[in-house]
Amino acid sequence: MTESYQDFIEKLFIKYAKVNTRSDEKSQAIPTTPGQVELAKIVFQDLKKLGVKDVVYDPQDGYVVASLPANISTATVPIGFIAHLDTADFPAANVQPQVHENYDGQDVVLNKSPEIVLRVSEFPNLKNYRGQRLITSDGTTLLGVDDKAGIASILTAIKYLLEHPAIKHGPVSFAFGPDEEIGRGAKLFDVSKFKVKFAYTLDNGLPGQLEDETFNAAQAKIKIHGTSVHPGNAFGLMVNAVTLANQIVSALPAAEVPEKSRARQGFFLVTEFKATIAQADLNIIIRDFDHQKFIAKKNLLQQLVADLNQQFDRPRIELELKDQYFNIGDVIHQHPYITDLVLAVYQKLGLNIQVHPFRGGTDGNFLTAKGIPTPNLFNGGENFHGPYEFVTTEAMLITSKTVVEIIKEHLQHHLK
Repeated sequence: MTESYQDFIEKLFIKYAKVNTRSDEKSQAIPTTPGQVELAKIVFQDLKKLGVKDVVYDPQDGYVVASLPANISTATVPIGFIAHLDTADFPAANVQPQVHENYDGQDVVLNKSPEIVLRVSEFPNLKNYRGQRLITSDGTTLLGVDDKAGIASILTAIKYLLEHPAIKHGPVSFAFGPDEEIGRGAKLFDVSKFKVKFAYTLDNGLPGQLEDETFNAAQAKIKIHGTSVHPGNAFGLMVNAVTLANQIVSALPAAEVPEKSRARQGFFLVTEFKATIAQADLNIIIRDFDHQKFIAKKNLLQQLVADLNQQFDRPRIELELKDQYFNIGDVIHQHPYITDLVLAVYQKLGLNIQVHPFRGGTDGNFLTAKGIPTPNLFNGGENFHGPYEFVTTEAMLITSKTVVEIIKEHLQHHLK
């Protein structure tokens, strides 16, 4: 892609980054924050300006969906690409993107007062971007690379395809949705308007990465009812909810926690612990790639609660256990073409191919469950969800070029 596309993608990303789209788990609105509606409408208008005729914004689910019809008569399976509008739970108001031209590979002072420095000693990957156009925040907010780099990359790919009609392709759709960071947006997505057989999210990751697996995920909410009496008269009467909560946490496998697990290892994570003698509340998330191990983890917690309740004349512990999402690999591995297509393009582009499981969840979990197998590619950024987020203009262009090449390669497969 030429210099004009470099300028386009950089300006587009900066414009999007300045919109506060932090999602809010406590909100019941759709989307959960007004900034996401604002950005959705901006993206809608930008797509129209590019010349996309089939573009819709649906306030019912907060999604913008755009489609390019096939410009060749050969029948091809329609594919899609997805990026999300919201940013993570970190300050996102008044984002001030900074472009460091011809980055020298050294520490970057994001903000002189207070002194906030992006240090190579902490983030050694910075050295990989010497000579590129490094984009950061001013250190007081996140930047929004996750996932505005994905949005900007998709629109740049669309611009390229529209300006190069000689590039033949089948039907392609693009979706931009809210509230990915809180695992809510894609649950509500009306996929009837996203007419594809498979898709790719352009979320976190470096060029050449492919994430074809995610965790199986569940959340446990535990409420413990104690009996509070004066400690001087407590014998045989007091039931200390704090003690019971500690027993539950202590009984969980000590090695199966995030700080001691990696690769395909699962874990329990206590995300909230509020306790008095009279009542305690625990939130615990359960994660595992292996479905049988995932079931075993849930069974362990259920049995632990049941055993503790046996000590009392009535149940003192309530457990609410809900599945959140399931490993996309269980479906995607049944359709190897979806990943083979990507790997062929990565090889063609000379990217450093890295296929690995994603230790989290994406919109792809919910789309896969709705019948659209959706692995994750990359958006080119690093250090997501905090003040040290960064991306380079060049990395976003690689993301955009990858989208174009996947579309082209997909057609070539059908022409063979």
